[in-house]
Amino acid sequence: MKITAIKTRIFRENEDLMNFILSYVKKLPEKSILVVTSKIVALSEGRTATFKNQKEKTALIKRESEFSLKTKYVWLTVKDGTIMAEAGIDESNAKGKLVLLPKDSFKSAGQIKQALKKKFKIKNLGVLITDSRLLPLRAGVVGVALGYSGFAGIRDYRGKPDIFGRKLKLTRTDVADSLATAAVLIMGEGKERQPLAIITEVPVVFTEKVKKKELIINPKEDLYAPLFRSILKK
Repeated sequence: MKITAIKTRIFRENEDLMNFILSYVKKLPEKSILVVTSKIVALSEGRTATFKNQKEKTALIKRESEFSLKTKYVWLTVKDGTIMAEAGIDESNAKGKLVLLPKDSFKSAGQIKQALKKKFKIKNLGVLITDSRLLPLRAGVVGVALGYSGFAGIRDYRGKPDIFGRKLKLTRTDVADSLATAAVLIMGEGKERQPLAIITEVPVVFTEKVKKKELIINPKEDLYAPLFRSILKK
């Protein structure tokens, strides 16, 4: 697998996203994936806000999330079935504003994919919209897939034998988030100005139909739920 990050100028709020992409992406190989950071998708949609004080920012976080819990450092929230800090609202590289997450990252990924397939006359293409998140008990952020189109986001090994013939019961690979983490590592989190990347030789199943909720599990079935309930009781 090869990931090539693309350095660009600074993307402006309400700018046309497809024109921006096509000004830097001149060719896409068959069976490749274009990675787009969620920030430029959100900016293209005008998904920004200003705030006068922390109270206004907190109100926005609560409004943008399905669940919110104040912690020592941030508001821990659930948005679109994903745990993230402060509903994904970001102040970094935002020039004094707050940048919200895209309105519907799966829909945006699908629209970008269709436009690029038509432009470059290719049959199999994936589009991945990324953000970053923290993992429990781990320092540093990793990538997360907010939305994707053109490929299956999960690889299911359940019911299949391991190398000794034992049937696997629980194992599934989170393909979409794994690709997002690899891409974010190359694209950077600071002043790199690399909001686009192309992944080639990528081990995914390309498909026209994407199951939007295939990565989401019920909180009651989460592997870590008993652990965190126990910690919170102490």
